[in-house]
Amino acid sequence: AAGWEERGGLPDPRCTPGAVAVGVSLATICRYGYSRSVRPPEGYTESLKLRQMRAYGFAGRAAGYEEDHLVALSIGGAPRDPANLWPEPRGGEDNAGQKDGVETWAARTACGHRMSLGALQRAMAKDWVALYREAG
Repeated sequence: AAGWEERGGLPDPRCTPGAVAVGVSLATICRYGYSRSVRPPEGYTESLKLRQMRAYGFAGRAAGYEEDHLVALSIGGAPRDPANLWPEPRGGEDNAGQKDGVETWAARTACGHRMSLGALQRAMAKDWVALYREAG
């Protein structure tokens, strides 16, 4: 798995193509507290983050990265699937803080019926940075 490459804030699609939770409906994800109720424990995500940091060749401290869901939990992303998680840089251009903003926008967009859940999930998995710029 070594030799994965991050490009412009996006994970390598060979290892992190994104994944959605099977059978999760719009009604479920729009319930208050849904994301928090399915978020995996830090013990799970931290050990995965360290393994993935090595595979990506990321130097520095683990605190400089957030083990993030490519397809956000708030729009039905798979909580524990490694294909949906990657060590996202907290600093620099196209960082974890910006991704958090687009995740909030995407949840509001889906729950407000302004874009289909499937379209949002596909757009976020393909290029969350472009979705961030579109959400502006």
